[in-house]
Amino acid sequence: MPGETALPDLPNIASNALDLPDRSKLSVELSTHKPRILLLYGSLRGRSYSRFLTQEAARLLEHFGAETCIFDPAGLPLPDGAPTDHPKVKELRELSLWSEGQVWTSPERHGAMSGVMKSQIDWIPLATGSIRPTQGRTLAVMQVSGGSQSFNAVSQMRILGRWMRMITIPNQSSVAKAYQEFDEAGRMKPSSYYDRVVDVMEELVKFTLLTRDVSDYLTNRYSERKEDAEKLEARMKLKAI
Repeated sequence: MPGETALPDLPNIASNALDLPDRSKLSVELSTHKPRILLLYGSLRGRSYSRFLTQEAARLLEHFGAETCIFDPAGLPLPDGAPTDHPKVKELRELSLWSEGQVWTSPERHGAMSGVMKSQIDWIPLATGSIRPTQGRTLAVMQVSGGSQSFNAVSQMRILGRWMRMITIPNQSSVAKAYQEFDEAGRMKPSSYYDRVVDVMEELVKFTLLTRDVSDYLTNRYSERKEDAEKLEARMKLKAI
């Protein structure tokens, strides 16, 4: 019968942790507050094109109805180079918990994302106690390049987004020869690159609205439920002694 599990044919399954996907659990009361989007960029330069692109993204996100916060990486220590109660580390982690979606924008350096970008991601742990600062949050990735168009940095950030258990949207932006794409005031000029940024931010807001209220259900995993059940069983056995 549809919807039933043939457990006799699944001898390795822990039946008490198995949960059949249920469409009704995706029908929840929708939040009414603005989507909360954290934006990170990967350069400390005074004229930083990744910062300019991030600021353009924030303007678009706010037009699409989101609440935004851009994290300034200046003063953030290297990963493991300071305690976790360092003010900039605390700020970054609290913003990650505040967010429902994120935008990561990095320059490409030596064919990869910048160290500034990677340091920010490395300071956001996969788990803090029982809290996962990024799991289930949406993610958009963008990069700027000094030369021809490349997708090395965005591809790397996609890998990190998956590792951080984020919902990385399909679209992305890569701005080639970024020095030509921004005016003296740091505003992005009209171009197909700009149009793509609009596409990405529009898609990010849509995906955030679609998933934010059911992210806990979407990211609930059999392996973790099984581990929790085993721990509970072990505790009950100890209490019975």
